[in-house]
Amino acid sequence: MSVVKSGQQSPTKIPVAILVRVSTAKQETDRQVSELLAHAQAKGYEVVEICREQVSGMADESDRRGLHRAEELARTGAVQKILVHEVSRLARRNSIAHAFVETLEDLGVSLYWHQQGIETMLPNGKRNPAAAIMFALLAEMARAERETLSERIKSGLDEAKRKGRRLGRPPGSTFSGKEFLVKHADIRRRLREGQSVRNAAKITGKGISTVQRVKKVLTAK
Repeated sequence: MSVVKSGQQSPTKIPVAILVRVSTAKQETDRQVSELLAHAQAKGYEVVEICREQVSGMADESDRRGLHRAEELARTGAVQKILVHEVSRLARRNSIAHAFVETLEDLGVSLYWHQQGIETMLPNGKRNPAAAIMFALLAEMARAERETLSERIKSGLDEAKRKGRRLGRPPGSTFSGKEFLVKHADIRRRLREGQSVRNAAKITGKGISTVQRVKKVLTAK
């Protein structure tokens, strides 16, 4: 997450936050950020913060640090709008996507997604019914797209097994417990200090699932 501007907001500009997400380290958020920044500039918005995530769209809500930060900015009144590139960047789990939008609506904060150029709140502050319908449709499409991909991967693995191909990592490429702890020495240190799994994840900037794996290895030693 990166702060674009700080200090008191200009009274003539609407403060907004940008939320971007990619699933893997091989992907980049640059295109999402540049297009949303251009939109904000064209509208005369004040970009308060860019919340970046590298996490699967199917990740648990507890692992969504960027989403949590965007919600925090909304709750504190720091922003009036959250900008995302498309609904699938928000989440591929309907429960998380809808809960986030409902929270924003309760706070009077509008969600704008760039792909369709739609906002969840009207200029008069009321809920945009057309956006609600569109959001529900796109959220379901994002979930279905993920399920289709998973089915294709499963089908491909089943076919590979049928043909006798070796699956998984090459022999010797997996981390031993000791190597895993060395790789995540920062998490190990926080856990040994007595930090909770959630706090250790927050301090180190790593996912809760990774912290839980480190804790499991430590417990097994």
